[in-house]
Amino acid sequence: MATYLGVDLGATTVSAAVGDRSGRVAGAHRRATPSSTGVAVTEAVIETVREACADAGVATNAVIAAGVGSMGPLDAEEGVVVDPPNLPGVDRVALVSPLRTLLSTDRITLHNDAVAGAIGERFFGDDGDNLVYLTLSTGVGAGAIVDGHVCTGWKGNAAEMGHLTVDPVDGRTCGCGRAGHWEAYCAGSAISDYAAALHDGESTALTLDGETDAARVFDAAAAGDDFAARVVDRVGKWNAIGVAALVHAFAPRTVAVGGGVARNNPEQVLGPIRERLPAHVATTVPEVRGVDADGNAVVRGALASAITDGTGEWDRS
Repeated sequence: MATYLGVDLGATTVSAAVGDRSGRVAGAHRRATPSSTGVAVTEAVIETVREACADAGVATNAVIAAGVGSMGPLDAEEGVVVDPPNLPGVDRVALVSPLRTLLSTDRITLHNDAVAGAIGERFFGDDGDNLVYLTLSTGVGAGAIVDGHVCTGWKGNAAEMGHLTVDPVDGRTCGCGRAGHWEAYCAGSAISDYAAALHDGESTALTLDGETDAARVFDAAAAGDDFAARVVDRVGKWNAIGVAALVHAFAPRTVAVGGGVARNNPEQVLGPIRERLPAHVATTVPEVRGVDADGNAVVRGALASAITDGTGEWDRS
């Protein structure tokens, strides 16, 4: 059996999956992402790959190609992550070179994690020639396929839409240090701080002292908390503005939305985007659908990238 590897490096978890040419997964492993140093993150990736191969019952040098979907920013030419804003203590994470050594193969592709998600949607889905994969998770990111071509950009940083400026006037500070970015309002790591900033003395069940997280905000809104509902409405507003920018930039037929924030709160996240999008889009409004029900969209996409050498295109006939 030809053996392929997919790796998902996120700010919260590292995942790896080993599979065959059809994308069927034979072994997998997941662990927490270290936040101390770049070397620690690289070592966590290597350990995760070893464990996934062991779970599949194959040696690491049996892998003929690997795909990596990673948080950014990237320097794809060097095969590294550089200064990831969601891991503030980490400056540089080497990926391609250590994996090349471990696996004894030069067939390694490195993509932004959302680009890997888009490749997976193309490989495993039916409508992949014009699509955007949007992740609303610890951070916000996107990957685009236009007319069948994967958009990668200089150094692999095309469609870094989490750093789109949605609020140029009163912009909140993003993890990258700039103001007004989409991620500063709608990332899972930012929603609770945004709630605290919006609070103006209203009665609420939320504890706005650093103990609240995004899940509690969405749960309180669903339970009828008026303030929490106002926060969720604001998040929906910024998400719709961000998705409209994606539509105007890439003209997708489909916007496939994954990531933990969307996965755990589908109606509260996707509903406002669908409702508001027509008011912001001057061109054709795409279908907006939820994906990533099991949280493995990126690692599957990375596996598809390995199988197709980074394109997601494969003739199964």
